[in-house]
Amino acid sequence: MLGWLRRRSAPPDLPDALWQRTLRAYPFLAAREATEIARLRALAAQFLRDKEFHGADGLAITDEIALAIAAQAVLPVLHLGLRWYDDFVGIVVHRDEVVARRTLTDEAGVVHAYDEVLAGESMEGGPVMLNWRDVSEAGASAEVGYNVVIHEFAHKIDTRDGAADGCPPMPTREARAQWLAVIEPEYARFREQVIVAERFGGAQPWLDDYGATDMGEFFAVACEAYFVNRARFAQEFPALVPLFDGFFIKR
Repeated sequence: MLGWLRRRSAPPDLPDALWQRTLRAYPFLAAREATEIARLRALAAQFLRDKEFHGADGLAITDEIALAIAAQAVLPVLHLGLRWYDDFVGIVVHRDEVVARRTLTDEAGVVHAYDEVLAGESMEGGPVMLNWRDVSEAGASAEVGYNVVIHEFAHKIDTRDGAADGCPPMPTREARAQWLAVIEPEYARFREQVIVAERFGGAQPWLDDYGATDMGEFFAVACEAYFVNRARFAQEFPALVPLFDGFFIKR
């Protein structure tokens, strides 16, 4: 895997045939302006140089798998820079979703055990877990605003300040207050839509209802849609587009 890549101070150029296959597989990458695609390619090469990929349960990490993940992972930091991902090195890739055993202690002190199906997971200060099936299908799932890579790496951005609260690190308290003044009402509105759909048979929201879990998940789910289907996202969440633009692009 990645036999053409060697650790060195300057990241190598990606093989053109491999890069073009990646763009064809993920049209939301290819649809960007030429200057952004060139930067995306350069950042993806740097990402591949600096991160370590591990296949779970015998999955072989091929050039295709590694570059598909790298190209999607660097999209949120295209203008922010890779320093936002410098708190971890490892990326673990499974073939499919993973069932994780969880425990929860309630207010009475009773411990409850349950299984949770994970498409991916981002551990604060630790590795990122992804599943290749969802990664490979990201070109098609962009229609519904779904992207597991961007979701987990949005969590990495969100938790840079130690809190998965839907607000990435801001330069000032005022900036944080301004961010929350926009995103909190949007989260509340979306959560109400999900509740109405689940309990009363209302229209199902376009955005993944997992985003109604909490503010951190809403931010990650919203980032997925913002980066892979901006046009539909702008229809559903017009207030979030300038907010996200101001952070991810104009910062």
